[in-house]
Amino acid sequence: MGIYLSTPKTEKLSEDGESKRLRYGLSSMQGWRATMEDAHAAITDLDANTSFFGVYDGHGGKVVAKFCAKYLHQQVCKHEAYAAGDIGTSVQKAFFRMDEMMRGQRGWRELAVLGDKINKFTGMIEGLIWSPKSSDGHDQVDDWAFEEGPHSDFAGPTSGSTACVAIIRDNQLLVANAGDSRCVISRKGQAYNLSRDHKPDLEIERERILKAGGFIHAGRVNGSLNLARAIGDMEFKQNKFLPAEKQIVTANPDINTVELCEDDDFVVLACDGVWDCMSNQQLVDYIHEQLSSVSTLSASGNETKLSVVCERVLDRCLAPSTAGGEGCDNMTMILVQFKKSVESDEPAAEKAPEEVSTESQPSSENSLAPEEVGTESQPAQSGSS
Repeated sequence: MGIYLSTPKTEKLSEDGESKRLRYGLSSMQGWRATMEDAHAAITDLDANTSFFGVYDGHGGKVVAKFCAKYLHQQVCKHEAYAAGDIGTSVQKAFFRMDEMMRGQRGWRELAVLGDKINKFTGMIEGLIWSPKSSDGHDQVDDWAFEEGPHSDFAGPTSGSTACVAIIRDNQLLVANAGDSRCVISRKGQAYNLSRDHKPDLEIERERILKAGGFIHAGRVNGSLNLARAIGDMEFKQNKFLPAEKQIVTANPDINTVELCEDDDFVVLACDGVWDCMSNQQLVDYIHEQLSSVSTLSASGNETKLSVVCERVLDRCLAPSTAGGEGCDNMTMILVQFKKSVESDEPAAEKAPEEVSTESQPSSENSLAPEEVGTESQPAQSGSS
């Protein structure tokens, strides 16, 4: 369940931004939790035609979420598939690459720098002492050079993080997800789930967990983790005879691709601290109400400040006490609104909501089928991950 404060921390980290095709607002709040373990990334110019948004909900500590927020989008761009236009493959490889990068001396040092003050100081000192061995990094697809040092055998963090990212390029939206953070699109005011919550009791997750030698008790992997997919959590990824996508817990993301059309209003990415409290449709309805509210107008008075909408959602979800559990988690939300006035030369054909398309990437075991992209999902199971 985690450790709760006597009073919640309601200060929020919020920001707004925009590009020619979209604008976004985001907000995050620690709430009742003793520590803030969420992280996020919002980059409108991943390249000239591409924007990237991601939410990362850490568990067992903040460092893996912060590591993903710092490096995952960079790795998407660095993979050769990205340059070839295959965003799906580059995203999938980037999810797996996070686990690889967090191992060894270099991984330990980077995580230490992102951690608490004591570890941060130690990591900085080791960074000065132990220099990268460039000769050992020639087989890497990026510049993540191998380092020797006292933590060369570091197997990776026992803490972990969910990862739910949305990449928008021209009229295409790609969503990649591992864990129980969630992405929802509003199409003509109707909510459509573009990701699946990876809980251990899902049949395809249960099957993989058991085949890899794990077990499920009380809805948790090996009785401890209430997620079947996550980045980090290396204690569940130690079977040397199995590939990364078949481990007890895997970073392998579901990947869903949608052709955007004029009926699409906005996309929401949020951690389970929000979805525990509001269903997909409830959140979409609330956002529409807020977007039409005069009180959320920016100082210029001509458009709604999206970060204010996010802040109001977090305040609405915050529980009055810790008695119930729901509404007591860290909360992070990103709201991405499409600019209707900007259209491509060849607009995407208008589709009925149930025709939201999906793309299966190599090694992805259970990408959503079109008919499974439901209009309503129940709030995610409560409880700390």
